[in-house]
Amino acid sequence: MLISELLEGLLGLFPADTAEPWDHVGLSVGRPDDEVRGVTVALDASEANVRRAAADGSNVLLTHHPVYIKAPQAFVPVSPAYPSSAAAVFAAVECGVSIISLHTNLDRSLEVRELLPSLVDLTAATSLECASNPEALGLGSLANASSNLTLEQLASRCVVAFGCSPRVWGDPDRTLGRVAFLGGSMGDFGELALACGADAIVTGEGGYHVCQDLLVRGCSVILLGHDRSEEPFVDILVDALARVGFSGPIATIKNPHQWWTYTKGERA
Repeated sequence: MLISELLEGLLGLFPADTAEPWDHVGLSVGRPDDEVRGVTVALDASEANVRRAAADGSNVLLTHHPVYIKAPQAFVPVSPAYPSSAAAVFAAVECGVSIISLHTNLDRSLEVRELLPSLVDLTAATSLECASNPEALGLGSLANASSNLTLEQLASRCVVAFGCSPRVWGDPDRTLGRVAFLGGSMGDFGELALACGADAIVTGEGGYHVCQDLLVRGCSVILLGHDRSEEPFVDILVDALARVGFSGPIATIKNPHQWWTYTKGERA
């Protein structure tokens, strides 16, 4: 399979035209006519992951997050004068690793809609973005919860499912009828959660005052951490490789705290 054929297959599953206009999806760097010798799958298109892919024997790094949204002025080795994406692309060229990313086009997929609620034993009814049309692709998920599910119980399920200690906004004993989910940054999707009658939203990150406002207006918030909320997408990408007919070597990178760490006290 050529890299161009792999790219075509992946974009057939997750079309580029479903991505946000500002997004950068697809092939960022590489040789489209090269044979795919192996694929390493990760959340981030970082320099470390590029070099890990090369060490794995892969010539493709498949990620959720793109290597950049806006290209830097130059692609150079690690330097305080340039963003991290400059070094990642430089390393990709240096190591002969092509980078393919599926970002907001993956976020809008049925696979992502169903996955996050399923990890905490809920079932997605529709997307958060297109709540009135269950057939439409859209960002986020809405799931109906049993009348006995409390915010504390949902948070406890998140601890197990996402391997994190979430920050929880709300009354632990509150029972939840409808729960919204959104991987990554919540942005203004809390407003959609409110409009859809969600009692809580499970997401990666959100601003302090945004969460405070949502809570006062009736929507509790569970913050997982941006990376922890989206790392399960790596499994979707691995499955996608099989769906497009790739049968070569596949490696995965799952490192939840690549960019940051806990203090010793918090780990204890």
